This record gives sequence, structure tokens and C-alpha cells, in this order.
Amino acid sequence: MPIKLSIEELYKCCDLNIFKFNTTEELPSLEGTIGQERALKSLDFGISLNNSGFNIFILGENGTGKMSTIRSILTKQSLNEPVPSDWCYVYNFKDPDAPIAISLEPGRAVAFQKDMEELIKILRAEIPKVFESKEYEKQKNLILEEFQKKQKDLFSVLDDEAQAKGFSVRKTVSGLMIVPIKKTGEPLNEEEFEALDAKTKKKIEDLGKALQEKLDDIVRALRDGEKLVKYLLSRLEREAALSVVGHLIDEIKNKYMDNDKIIVYLETVKEDILGHIDDFKTQEEQAPALTFMKMPKAEPTFTRYTVNALVNNKDSKGAPVVFESNPTYFNLFGRIEHKIQYGIAITDFSMIKAGSMHKANGGYIVINVLDLLRNIFAYDAMKRAIRNREMRIEDVWEQYRLVSTTTLRPEAIPLNVKVILVGSPNLYYLLYNLDEEYRELFKVKADFDSRMPKTEDNMNRYASFIAAKCREEKLFPFDRTGVAKIVEYGSRLAEHQEKLSSKFSEITDVIRESHYWAAKSNSRVVMDKHVEEAINERIFRNNRIEERLREMIAEGTLIVETSGDKVGQVNGLAVLDLGDYSFGKPSRITAKTYAGKAGVVNIEREIKMSGKIHEKAILIITNYLGSKYATKKPISLSASITFEQLYDMVEGDSASCAELYALLSSIANIPLKQNIAVTGSMDQNGDVQPIGGVNEKIEGFFELCRLRGLDGSHGVMIPRRNVRHLMIKKDVVDAVKEGKFTIYPIDKMEEGLEILTGMPAGELRDDETYPENTVNHLVTKRLAEISAALKEKKEEEKDKNENNK
Repeated sequence: MPIKLSIEELYKCCDLNIFKFNTTEELPSLEGTIGQERALKSLDFGISLNNSGFNIFILGENGTGKMSTIRSILTKQSLNEPVPSDWCYVYNFKDPDAPIAISLEPGRAVAFQKDMEELIKILRAEIPKVFESKEYEKQKNLILEEFQKKQKDLFSVLDDEAQAKGFSVRKTVSGLMIVPIKKTGEPLNEEEFEALDAKTKKKIEDLGKALQEKLDDIVRALRDGEKLVKYLLSRLEREAALSVVGHLIDEIKNKYMDNDKIIVYLETVKEDILGHIDDFKTQEEQAPALTFMKMPKAEPTFTRYTVNALVNNKDSKGAPVVFESNPTYFNLFGRIEHKIQYGIAITDFSMIKAGSMHKANGGYIVINVLDLLRNIFAYDAMKRAIRNREMRIEDVWEQYRLVSTTTLRPEAIPLNVKVILVGSPNLYYLLYNLDEEYRELFKVKADFDSRMPKTEDNMNRYASFIAAKCREEKLFPFDRTGVAKIVEYGSRLAEHQEKLSSKFSEITDVIRESHYWAAKSNSRVVMDKHVEEAINERIFRNNRIEERLREMIAEGTLIVETSGDKVGQVNGLAVLDLGDYSFGKPSRITAKTYAGKAGVVNIEREIKMSGKIHEKAILIITNYLGSKYATKKPISLSASITFEQLYDMVEGDSASCAELYALLSSIANIPLKQNIAVTGSMDQNGDVQPIGGVNEKIEGFFELCRLRGLDGSHGVMIPRRNVRHLMIKKDVVDAVKEGKFTIYPIDKMEEGLEILTGMPAGELRDDETYPENTVNHLVTKRLAEISAALKEKKEEEKDKNENNK
């Protein structure tokens, strides 16, 4: 007598007595993450360990709470850690293309920036005042007057001597010259000079030459005096400016005495200001040579004295935690911006912008690994930064340009950040196996499971999770029946009676939808019926294709028989996964056998529509036949197996039992019941192995049978090892309860054979034969007949060949 599953085995209900509340309003909100002990320990280890290379990769299926968990953990952890330093860039007066990076205590970068802005503001106001002061003008005039007096005295002495000797100092285009004069004081012209006698001319020339030499000496002395005056005026300007600049710079130095880089920088700032005093003086606008050519007034720039506060942690509490949602290279590592001026792109150190790695420095950064890999340069730059423990802001496109352009090379900033990547298991193993460098940089694996044990503690934590969501999103509270139904739905998602799903994104959606249907029915509390309605409506929104296929089967377009008997044909079950919805689909499997030596032919394989696992299953069937029926003599057989009306790839081994039943039915010419569908994998010993999607497969065949009318003979055979995975919907359970539908668990292939044929399979006797009127007896008999027929044909061909000779 075949074993049938009881109602209790089909669906494990949640015991309401576990819950000690009436509604979830009475429960505290859930704190922490449910059912992820392994992942939580890994995260605690990875976050606490500061050694190089112990960055974290969080892997798990979507909806398992990876991002919300790490967000919660880091928010708490970061509060116990010190606030990291600020960073700023300042102008490099020695190498303008290489801005200097300076680290300051939290909040002091902006203070330093304001100090420098205030310094320049004061200097622009005070320095002009100094140069407009009476004291400055007095000292400046003293220097100039002394020089002018000396100049006047020298020229006066020379002029008197020249006058006494008949000469005069005259200013010409080529400079000062000694010119002979007449008694009237007028210059002696060339004709008059030529009219003189030779002796007089010689005397004039000698005297003129001597006087010219004296004049040249005076001019040289005056030029040296001019240099001295310029130096004295420059020193005066420097001292005047220093009287303003010096103490202001010293005040800023005193604020940042503990920062050597700032002290050195301020010294260079002071020297640069003193070297560019004219920039601070009041500028007088000069009239243009041509009125219509008036150009904009060129204002002196003081940008080089500003401070670019790159990272400001003034308002931070604890270590920074950054979640980078768009990890492009520039968003991660910063950029150097440009502005267009007169058609030319220009930049300076003040246009350097920080990336999220700068903001996370000293703390944590969380990145979705798929987004990281999608962005060019980002992944390689991330590894390089972690390996070298420094961040460089670079123009990554520079190497791809046809023409090289000058750009800034900011000083690198030391990196101390814990990088946490979040992604799917596929990406984790892909990177681990293909990227050796990755293994050295991400040594901590936090694996989030998609399901957890169905313990009382976890069920109560499920209830607390529901309570938290209801409070957070202002939803109606759930009563105990509603919570129990959510717990049962969690088992259905986990496909296990003793497990719960940890895909809380799906659980949360059902909570929200249940609230909607409760509100629709004017209920202020969510009960089990509202949860059931939410689940059923969700299925209805997504099962159009399933219903369309069922209609095609019902109207005969797709042929699947659910009544009667047929030789070499059995109903197999498959699962179609559309991504957002999966469902079971019955498929007709047929087998044909005939005399020959081709063995078992998989038609799908011949036309390249069969996957590797399905091909393996066919080979297992072939070997099972050989080990079962060819222990003494070989089998001579040709057979074909196919999935009828299937136009896609066939993959998987869950139909191997059904394929073997169809094959044995065809060999022994024994009809199989069409009102029972089969699912289950098998090994070479005939043991039935568990398969996936058992709930969807049972429900798919049940819906077809219900559409055609349940008569109590319909059912499904499943592996006994799949019983623990059953969480079948209520309609199927009710039909089984009423005796209209049956589910048979089997351990051995022969058990299913007896159910489908209504005949005993037959066990091998001591004489190595099977009892009559058993399936195995009929199979061996038919195989013997085929072998005899082939042997007879072979002998006939042999005799014929001999006669022809």
C-alpha cells in the first residue's frame, strides 16, 4: 500500500502559544539583525581589526539586510572612535603645480582658512594706509632729497668749472654732454669751431675731453646713487609693510605652533607678501592709449594666499561613515575643477575638490561592488589607494589625450579607512578567484544567509521585527494570527518547515500589503486573513503567464493528460522562474523502445537543447538499466526519451525518475497512470534524491487537475527527503484533507513504479529471476525477446553471407 502524506506533513503551522502578546503594539521594536550570527561575528572581527588588508566584503542575496545591518553597526561603532583630522591644500610658492597638503585637528582647517582670509583682508586695508602715512612720506622724501641734493651739488661744481673754462653742460638726445660756448653763452657751432686756429681747437678738445670724463664719472656715481635710492626705498617699503604683516603672521603662527607645516607655510606667505607689496597698494587706473580700446581693469589676485579646506570634521561625532552610492573615480578620489576664462580652461589649487574617500578617511566607507566595477578606473584606483595607503587626486584621462596639458599634482594624503564592499556571492567568488590582489586587500568575508533556524526565539524576533516596521511606517499592528501567518510565509520563502527566510525585504513588502488589505476591510488590526489576502493578491498580480499556460493545457494546445493510462508516457514537473514569480508546469515525457543497439537516446541532447546536468541524468538512467537488467548478459536496445512540446533548453535532473518510468513502461508495454505526476532525481542505485521547487511543482499540477475537475485519483509523487520542504498553499492542503488529491513520498524508484503501474515492481530471487506479473519480470522478458530477435537476425545475415560465397 503506497504511503500518503498527512495534512500535518504538508504545511507546518505556527503555534500561536509561542507568542505572549495580543498585538504587536505590546512588543518592543527589534534591535539588531535576526539570524545572521556568522555574518555579525565576521563584521565585528573585521571592524575591530585595524591591520592592513583586513577590509570587508559583505556577501549575500538581495533583501537579506546587508546594507541596513552594516549601517546600524557602523553608526554605533563610529561614535566610540576619535574624530579624524581635517585636511587642507595650500599654495606651494616653490612649485605652484604641486599644492601642499596639511593635516589639522578636527575643525581647524576651516578656522585656518578664515584666519588667512582675515589676514589678507586686513593687509589689503592696512598696507595702503602705511604707504599713505606722513611718516612714510617723510622718510621717503628724506632719501629722495638727499639724493637730489647730492646730484645737484655734483652738477653745480662741474657746471662752474666748465663755465670757467668756456664750456657748458647741455642735455641732448643721447644724454648729458660738455659743449664749448662763446662769450655770449651760446654753444659754439661746427662752422665756428672749424674757423678757429689749430692750437685753439686743440686746447678746446683737450679741455672738453677732461670735462666729459668728469661728467661721465658724475653720471656713473649718480647711477650708483639711484640704485642705492631704490634699495633704500625698497627696504623702507619692506620695513613699512613688515610693521603690518609681521605681527599678524606671528599671531597666526602662535595659533598653530604645533603644526610645523603651517609655520613653514606662513614664513613663505610673509616673504611672498613682502615681495609683492605693489599688489596691496592702491591701484591707479591708467587711461588707455585709445579710448575705444579700454580693457577691463586687471585686479591683482590673492588666491595664492587662500586655504582650500578639503575635509572639515568640525561637526563630526566620532569616525566618519560614508555610503557612496555612485562610486565613480572622481566621486571617490576627488577632482581638479576648471573654469573657462577668455576661452581657456584654467585651474588652481583652490579648485581641488574632495572625494568620498577623503571624507571617510579615518573611518569607514561602504560601496556596492557592482557599482564600483561598472565605473572605469574606480576599482583599480581603490586597490592602489588601499595598497599604498595614500590618496592622490589625478587627472586620469591625461594619458588618453593626444596633446599633453599642464595640470596640478597635489601632494598625496595618507589613507586610513576601512573599505566595506557589499555584493552578491557570485561577485565575491569571481573577484576572489580571478584577482590575486583582491585576496590580499579584502581578507574578511561576512556571509549573510538567506534563511535561519525556525526557533521560538527567532519567531518572537520576527514578531518584534513586524512591530518595528509597524511603528516605523505607521502601519496597523498585527495580532498573533497575523504574525503566525507571516512566520509561515517566511518558511515558505525558505522552502523548509524548520527554517525561516532572512530576506526581510520580501517580508516587509508582505507586511505593508497586509496593512493595505486590513485597511480595505475597515480593520484596525492585521489578522491572518489579511496576510493570506495579501499573498494571494500578490500572486494574482504576477501569474498571468502561468494562467495562460494552464489555459493552453486545458484547451489542448499543450497536451498534458490527467486521466487514464498510457504506455511510455508520464507527467513530469518543472519550475519556470520569471524572476519576480516562479510556478510549476507539468510536462509530458515520452519514451519509445525498439530492437537495436543504439542504447538510450536523449532527443534533446541530439538537437543541443539539453544541459550538462540533464545529460548526466540520462547517463545515470542508462547505467541503472545496465546494472539492473544486464548482470549476466548485455542489453540490446534502442530507446528515445523526450519532453514533448518543449521548445526551450532542458536542464536539471529532477525528471530522471519520470524519464525512467516512461522508459520501463515502453519496454514492458505497461501503461502508466496519467493522473499522477512525478518529480524526483535518482542515483545509479535507484535511490530517489531531493529536488528544488517542490511546492511550486505540486501546486502547478494541482491547479491543472482542479481546472479539469478533481476526482480523488489525482496526485503527485515527490522524494521523501523533500517532505521537510513542504509549505503548500491552503487550497492543496484542503483538497488533500477532503481526499481529492494525494501526495506520495518515495525513497526508492520502485515505490513510484508500483504507484504508477498498480503492479508490484518485483524483487530479484535467488535464481536471479523476478516473480511473474511484476514490472521487472516483464521488463526482463521484453529485453530477452529483443536480444533473441537481434541474435536471430544476426544469424540469418550470417547464413545469407555464407550462401552468397
